[in-house]
Amino acid sequence: MNENENEKWDHEVDFVVVGSGCGGLTGALAARDGGLDTLIVEKASVYGGTTALSGGNIWIPNNPTLRREGLSDTREDVRRYLDAVVGDQVPTANLDAFIDEGPATMEFLEKTSPHLRFQWCTGYSDYHPEKDGGRPRGRTIEPLPFDLKRLGEDEKLLRPGALATPAGLYITSKEFVKLNMVMRTWAGRRAALATGWRAMTSILLRRHMETLGQALIGRLRLAVKEAGIPLWLGSPMRELVTDSSGAVRGLVVRRGGADLRIRARKGVLLASGGFEQGDQLRKKYLRDGGKDNFSAGSVDNTGDGILAGEKVGAALDLMDDAWWMPSFRRPDGIMHVLVSERSIPRSIIVDQSGRRFTNEAAPYVTFVHEQLAGRHDPIWFIFDGKAKNRYQFGGVMPGQKFSESWYSTGLMHRADSIEELASAIGLPSSQLSETVARFNGFARAGRDEDFGRGESAYDNYYGDPTLPAPALDVLDTGPFYAVRMAAGDLGTKGGIVYDEHARALREDGSVIDGLYATGNTSAAVMGNDYAGAGATIGPAMVFGYIGARHAASAPTD
Repeated sequence: MNENENEKWDHEVDFVVVGSGCGGLTGALAARDGGLDTLIVEKASVYGGTTALSGGNIWIPNNPTLRREGLSDTREDVRRYLDAVVGDQVPTANLDAFIDEGPATMEFLEKTSPHLRFQWCTGYSDYHPEKDGGRPRGRTIEPLPFDLKRLGEDEKLLRPGALATPAGLYITSKEFVKLNMVMRTWAGRRAALATGWRAMTSILLRRHMETLGQALIGRLRLAVKEAGIPLWLGSPMRELVTDSSGAVRGLVVRRGGADLRIRARKGVLLASGGFEQGDQLRKKYLRDGGKDNFSAGSVDNTGDGILAGEKVGAALDLMDDAWWMPSFRRPDGIMHVLVSERSIPRSIIVDQSGRRFTNEAAPYVTFVHEQLAGRHDPIWFIFDGKAKNRYQFGGVMPGQKFSESWYSTGLMHRADSIEELASAIGLPSSQLSETVARFNGFARAGRDEDFGRGESAYDNYYGDPTLPAPALDVLDTGPFYAVRMAAGDLGTKGGIVYDEHARALREDGSVIDGLYATGNTSAAVMGNDYAGAGATIGPAMVFGYIGARHAASAPTD
C-alpha cells in the first residue's frame, strides 16, 4: 500500500514490532533502550507465539551464561563450526553479525532486566559436535524457572504451553534428560524426588512456576511491561505502508473492528513467525512429503509477515524448508514431537519396505531431511516391551499404559512378535524380522555399521548411560509396539532475505528502508541445517536486537 499524503495517520510511534515471540520482544526491548517510542502488535489474542510452545532453549555461543561456566569459545571456533554446518547458504556478513552480536544481545538482556536470567543446559551437545568447532558439551542455555504470577493480569494472556503438567510440577531441559532415566539411574530417581518436593513447595506457596518457552516468554513479557512498551493483542497487521520510493513508513493494523494506519517513524520489525499453519503456502513451497500439516508451531502462524514483506518487494529464500521434527498427532489432537524417544536403545525406525533408512537418533532436521529425500513414507517407530517399561514415550511414563484411543485410532499397534506386528502395520514380515535381527547384531557388538547410530555425542545425550552403547540395545522382548510417524515441524525456515543489520532486501540486493525481519519471518541464518538446541530462538533474538539498534541509530526522515 503506497502512502497517500491526504490520508492521516491514526497513531504514530517510532518503531513497530509485529509479533510477540522471543524475537519481537527482544527487539522491542532493544528499541526502547535506544530511545524509541515502541509498539508491539500481535495478531493472536494471546502473546508468546511459537516460542511459548517451545523448549525455550537458546543457542548463542559465547553468551555470558556460558562464560560464567568457563565455556567461552574463540571466535574462530564458532565460525568454523557454523561454516561446517551452514556452508555457503547464508551471506558471510549475516553469520558474522550473529557471531559478534549474539553475546552482546544476551549481555544487553541481563543488563536491561533482573528478570532475564538463564542457565546452561549441562552437556546438551551441539547437534553436529563431530564437525570442526562443534562442542560435545554443548552451547545451549535456557531460562531459569519463572513464577507466572509475577505477570499479574498478563498471566492469563500468555499462550498456553503445548502440554499440560500436573499442578506445581515444573521441569527444565537440564532436568528432563535425568528424569527420562528415572527407571534406570540414581540421578534420575534423585531428580524425580527433587522435582516432586519442589512441586509440593510450589503448591504450598501458591506459585505458578513454569519453565521452557513459557518461562522465556514470561520473563521477556515482564521486562517489556516494566519498560512501558505497549502490547496490542488481537491486532493483526493488514499490510505495510510505503512511500513513493518504496520505503516502509508504517502499517495498517486491524484493531477493535477498525483498520488503523500506524506511522512508524524509524521502521517496522516483522517478527510474526513462519507459514507453518498456512496450508496453501505449505502446498506451494514445502518439499514433497512435508506439505501436510503436522506442525507444532503456533496456530496463528500463517505467513502474514512474509506475504506482507513480499508485497512491498522483499526477496524470499529457503521457502522449501522447515525446522523439521519427526512427530505424531495424538488422538486428543496434541502434536507430539519425538526428540528424546529416538535415542531409546531398544527401538528402530523403518519405512514402508520394513528397512531402516537412517540414524534414528540423529538431529531431527537431519532425520527428516533424509526421510523426505528418500521418499520414506509411511515410517514406523518400533520398540519392545522392555523399552516401554524403561523409558517414556510420547509423554507416557514407564509403566503407565498407553490410552486405548491410541490403538483404536490406528496410531499405535501392539503384537506379541515382530512377525505379527509387521502384519498389523502392513510391512513385509520377513524383511522386518531381518531388519530387527541385523540391528540386534549391531547392538550386541556395540556398533551400528549401517548408519553409525551412537557415534555422535548428540545421539547419546538422551540415551541410556547404564549401557555400554547408550543409544543401542536389542529388541527381543514382547510385546512389540509400532507408532506411525509423520514429517512434522516446529515452524518453517523460509522467509524474507535480510542483511547483517536485519534490513529486508529486494531481489537485486537493495535495501527496503524502514523494514526489518527476524525469526521465522526471515530466511534462517542456519540455512538448511541446525547448529544446536535453540538455534531457532537464539538467532531470532539476536536479529531482533540488531534490527532495533540499527533503527534507533538511523536518521529520521
